[in-house]
Amino acid sequence: MTATTVTKERAASSPPPAGQADRARRARRRGRIVALLFAFPALLLLGALVVYPVLFSVGRSFFDASGTRFVGGDNYTEMFRDPATLKAIRNTVIWVVVAPALLTGLGLILAVLVEKVRWATAFKLLLFMPMAVSFLAAGIIFRLAYDQDPDKGVLNAAAVSVHDAFAGTSSYPTARARTGPHGLTQAHDGSYTTNAAVSPGATVALPMVGVLPKDLPKDASPAWSAAGRKAAADEVRGVVYLDFTPGGTGTQGKVDRQENGLPGMKVEAVRDGRTVAHATTASDGSFHFSGLHAGSYTLRLPEANFAPPYQGVSWLGPTLVTPAIIGAYLWIWTGFAMVLIGAGLSTLPRDTLEAARMDGANEWQVFRRITVPLLAPVLTVVFVTLVINVMKVFDLVYIIAPGPVQEDATVLATQMWLVSFGGGNNQGLGSALGVLLLLLVIPAMVFNVRRFRRSQR
Repeated sequence: MTATTVTKERAASSPPPAGQADRARRARRRGRIVALLFAFPALLLLGALVVYPVLFSVGRSFFDASGTRFVGGDNYTEMFRDPATLKAIRNTVIWVVVAPALLTGLGLILAVLVEKVRWATAFKLLLFMPMAVSFLAAGIIFRLAYDQDPDKGVLNAAAVSVHDAFAGTSSYPTARARTGPHGLTQAHDGSYTTNAAVSPGATVALPMVGVLPKDLPKDASPAWSAAGRKAAADEVRGVVYLDFTPGGTGTQGKVDRQENGLPGMKVEAVRDGRTVAHATTASDGSFHFSGLHAGSYTLRLPEANFAPPYQGVSWLGPTLVTPAIIGAYLWIWTGFAMVLIGAGLSTLPRDTLEAARMDGANEWQVFRRITVPLLAPVLTVVFVTLVINVMKVFDLVYIIAPGPVQEDATVLATQMWLVSFGGGNNQGLGSALGVLLLLLVIPAMVFNVRRFRRSQR
């Protein structure tokens, strides 16, 4: 080794001059200061909008409703003794378990199917469009869609149409019979029976009232002629008519010339508690039973004639209000899950999928054993993101659930608002609920952040 080589090695291993090191330190210091100046506005907003409210809420949760007396952990104890809060926690658990799982599953299925659709872009746009609708507007839309009145609620309109198509509907839901010694008697099940026994060869008039003009069929004709027909020895004739004359000039309990029959009314002949014959009234309200044996019979108008119309499903009742709101949430967020999962699906190695198909795997096997395992990281991120989101759901619950069932649909976010500002005026308990919600959200947020960092590496 030459002297020149030794000198170069010593120069390389010796520390830099003091002046050069100071300049490097000053440059790094200036870089930190510049970075801090650029980040300061964001840090200031973060502190004002996030850090300070969190710290204030934690401190406020240890004081009473007025905020003047320190109560320690009483608010947290009261929180788990309050039935409304316990119901809110139960509903939140239902949301966390049901909504993210359904959304992730729907997003996965749609993302896979969209790949095979010719107009995939238009289909994705159509499914993603609800994300552009605010939760307020979506809540109003679904509040109307779930309305109990079939004339307003589209879901109940469809339900009533399907029900009436298969089960039919009653002819005269508001009708009632004239009662009295010579009229009819109403049974417990809503049917009407004649008070006096009827024998073959008789003609009977069954007066009805309370029929709305809109319920009277257009083919209804006057019952006068039918009431005067004579019955044969082995038959019973009769007429079911609307005992009402415009202007009030008719005689109660008697068939007048201007009174119409009630067509489509079901009538039964009953003997010894058993129905032996049945008939349906004609356009003039007439009916007859032929081939009857001698004896006494009772005529009955079954309850099916007077059953109230089917009104559909009580979507916003205590039982179905939470599933109904979750359905509205699915409508909004399914496109989000589909797009994210579709982005992950587009990055899968196609040669692996094709190799599996060439080895004889069918589409279901490819989906279950290759596509889903390879998409597991994306599915996990989507699921956890939705878990964080459903824990904070507020708008849909508050808008869709009617006042009487608000407590049955409440979640932690709505309960926190109701306790603090919606009439409870107990901001100490409301702050405790906010802290509980924060503690529930933090683990999911930490998990998601770690997943993002690992994916970036």
